[in-house]
Amino acid sequence: MTARPRPAPDPATDPWRALDPLTRLVAAVATLIAALILDGVVCPLLLAALAVLLPAAVARELVPVARLSVLLSLPLAVSVIAVNLLFSPGTLAEGAWLAAEVVVRVLTMAGAAVLFYRTTGPADLVGSLQHHGLSPRLTFVVHNAVAMIPRLAERAREVTAAQRARGLDSEGSWIRRGRGVLAVAAPTVLGAIGEVETRTLALETRGFTRPGRPTVLRVPQDSGVQRLARWGLAGGVIVLAIARVAGVLPC
Repeated sequence: MTARPRPAPDPATDPWRALDPLTRLVAAVATLIAALILDGVVCPLLLAALAVLLPAAVARELVPVARLSVLLSLPLAVSVIAVNLLFSPGTLAEGAWLAAEVVVRVLTMAGAAVLFYRTTGPADLVGSLQHHGLSPRLTFVVHNAVAMIPRLAERAREVTAAQRARGLDSEGSWIRRGRGVLAVAAPTVLGAIGEVETRTLALETRGFTRPGRPTVLRVPQDSGVQRLARWGLAGGVIVLAIARVAGVLPC
């Protein structure tokens, strides 16, 4: 997954991106937790349709979100299917049903994460969190966590090209490629750590840790309806968890 420019929110054409990034974050986290709580296949599928596919279609990201969700879930899905079909203590049908439950749950969780990543820029998220009172240190951590994935991918390509110029065999057999993983992974990780350290020192020289609330240049488009929706999502997840513990959840 590589970083790409995202258009400015336009409520008339893209109502999902026009939401406060905090609202999208709460929706993604609530979807992740609800996918873990719900059992069966039908309820997680309904959750995926309402919380992932519908917003993705509104944001015009349905195809990329679906494709990336499948790619992210594929390794785990293959292993789950193989284990439940080959080593299930019950019948083959029971193993297949259990595998379907896990795969749908994983796809829903991956879809929620991909949807948030595709529609929320790190700068927008940081501005929203600061506007809502989160400390600068925590916003720095969140920003680096969100921005690290595309930056690591870009750095890995740069390191691979540099190592290939030095004779690294990245197109040979799987054994040769495996030997070259360390030559790519170590500089990538160490370079990312050094970049974070450099950025931290640069922020310190600009008064990053000074007391007081920072001025937010990109104020999110929040509203009373969105605040109510965020509290509603949080309360709904709590109700689902209580219902699951009490054994009264139909799904």
